[in-house]
Amino acid sequence: MWAIFWAGLAGGFAALLMPCIFPMLPLTVSYFTKSGNRKSSPVGRAAVYGISIIAIYVVMGLLLTVIFGADVLNSLSTNGIFNFGFFLLIVAFAASFLGAFEITLPSGWVNKMDQNVDKGGLAGLFFMAATLALVSFSCTGPIIGTLLVQAATTGALLGPAIGMLGFALALAIPFVLFAMFPSWLQSLPKSGGWLNSVKVTLGFLELALSFKFLSNVDLAYHWHWFDREIFLVLWIVIFALMGFYLLGKLKFSHDSGLKFISVPRLFLAITVLAFSMYMVPGLWGAPLKSISAFLPPQATQDFDLSNPGMNTNNQNSSSNNITDTQPHKYADLFDKPRGFNPYFDYDEGLAYAKKVHKPVMIDFTGHACVNCRKMEANVWPDKQVYQRITQDYVLIQLYVDDKTDLGKAEQTTTPEGRKIQTIGNKWSYLQTSKFISNSQPFYVLLDPDKQEPLVAPQGADYDPTSYLKYLNSGLKVFQK
Repeated sequence: MWAIFWAGLAGGFAALLMPCIFPMLPLTVSYFTKSGNRKSSPVGRAAVYGISIIAIYVVMGLLLTVIFGADVLNSLSTNGIFNFGFFLLIVAFAASFLGAFEITLPSGWVNKMDQNVDKGGLAGLFFMAATLALVSFSCTGPIIGTLLVQAATTGALLGPAIGMLGFALALAIPFVLFAMFPSWLQSLPKSGGWLNSVKVTLGFLELALSFKFLSNVDLAYHWHWFDREIFLVLWIVIFALMGFYLLGKLKFSHDSGLKFISVPRLFLAITVLAFSMYMVPGLWGAPLKSISAFLPPQATQDFDLSNPGMNTNNQNSSSNNITDTQPHKYADLFDKPRGFNPYFDYDEGLAYAKKVHKPVMIDFTGHACVNCRKMEANVWPDKQVYQRITQDYVLIQLYVDDKTDLGKAEQTTTPEGRKIQTIGNKWSYLQTSKFISNSQPFYVLLDPDKQEPLVAPQGADYDPTSYLKYLNSGLKVFQK
């Protein structure tokens, strides 16, 4: 929830610098400060105006949840058709920011809202806020759309509303502050071509973000068209082009002339180009831990020169590999985290754990799970964590969003009427029915004989030391 909120806040501040909103700051503030004949103070009216902005956008987020429902929102994050639709949608948003076209609402809506502003009082301020939302939609629409897609695909019930709260808060605060302190307006930079540069830069960012949704589809359906190196090549090119744009070497038809490069713009260009260069070693298998959560799994890399001593072919890397040489069920479908040899079937992994008298570590994961990839890339490779998982536990990874059909004999309907037709359906139902959770990653340290958790299950923990304590606590209970 906090991640969604901060993303919304960042989106709101970015929207504030759009050509549709930034020039409206002094105009709107002057409306409050010059209407001195009214009983309420400019600050009070500005506060009502800000609260109205927040209410409008939060209601928009709540409506998304009410219309689709929590179950549908949760399924959006793993549905291939929706993810591909989101990819096309965000590409369209990016094209809009890059100047291909403008996304606008019907002018009749704007005129109707504008007419109601003259009513005065609280209603007038509310309609004034609604007019801002409609007029600025060509700039805020792509940001709002991307934010709502991201929030909805987390599966969190209040995700869209929380995202809109952060967005509206960032949008409303400046209007209220400038109404309280009008003299601050003099320190604002003048409107100009730089506003369009902000818009184009966000277009590049949205284009890069869109490929994450395409990657989700590719992984869930095992197409293997969009492997890690292809993803990285596209990101390297996009961010390099963004850097050239910031340096004035790349121009679009609606850009104004750039006589010189400002220092902030130069620093931003250096950062973007440096980031582009940072990703280049990833083409040969460098882990790129800072962005590993967004990348396809390391195992999808066709050409990997990194850390050759830690891979699944190294028979000394895991005690499981020494004693368990038989191919695992579904192993041909899923990419193993580097250095690990997990089971992908609950019953098969449980049977092996009983045979070797070891506790089980169940990792409920997903192809579209960003936090899962981050744990596998940043926490599991830690030397002590890696040794504890591979030597003292039997690792079972269960993908709750996989779209591979089960055999006819395995397809069934649960007592609640839920159809189990795919591998993902099977493991998702196991997680929700047995462990009362539907979030990923979700780690369960299990006694294989009693099939009960040794300690309370937990989610992502990006501190290797803390995560190791969790693994040790389960092992200690099992040994007793």
